[in-house]
Amino acid sequence: MKKISLLFALLAVTFASAQTVWNFDKAHSSVHFSVKHMVISEVEGQFTKFDGDIKTTKDDFSDAKINFTVAINSVSTDNEKRDNHLKGADFFDVAKYPTMTFVSTAVEKVSDGIYNLKGNLTLHGVTKPITLKMTYGGTIKDPWGNTRAGLKVSGTINRVDFGLKYNSTMEAGGLLIGEDVNISCKVELIKK
Repeated sequence: MKKISLLFALLAVTFASAQTVWNFDKAHSSVHFSVKHMVISEVEGQFTKFDGDIKTTKDDFSDAKINFTVAINSVSTDNEKRDNHLKGADFFDVAKYPTMTFVSTAVEKVSDGIYNLKGNLTLHGVTKPITLKMTYGGTIKDPWGNTRAGLKVSGTINRVDFGLKYNSTMEAGGLLIGEDVNISCKVELIKK
């Protein structure tokens, strides 16, 4: 029995040492979104505070385990009045729901360096499964000896699915604010 326990312990240590943890280089990463405005244009914004990590055992990120958290209060659309409205009860209600989280559940290879990233998104107190496109940009050694990797994650969610229902209908028809929100995250990672 001791031999079996020792074998399992050795296997666990071997697996743990084979796992790579990647941290976000926030100075070279971004989380952007855009949404239709008055049917004819788009408003863009970003979240400036976010954190998380990615764990992999494969060099191409095809088995990535992602945990990602965004501070909703960091929303910025370059318009203070609009940002304050977004932070209020009509939209994100940051007093009740200060964070948005994404936890991956699967990575499915589409082609070399391109994957369907599946996971659970929690926003405004609602958790739903979503699928995003993840593109692996490569891995390099920087001039200071750090190992870095690049990823781009993009996709679309329907904000109404997460309880963000504020809107009005325009006189000419159509919604003042689109329901589909386009997401684009460009991240540079540093191997821990």
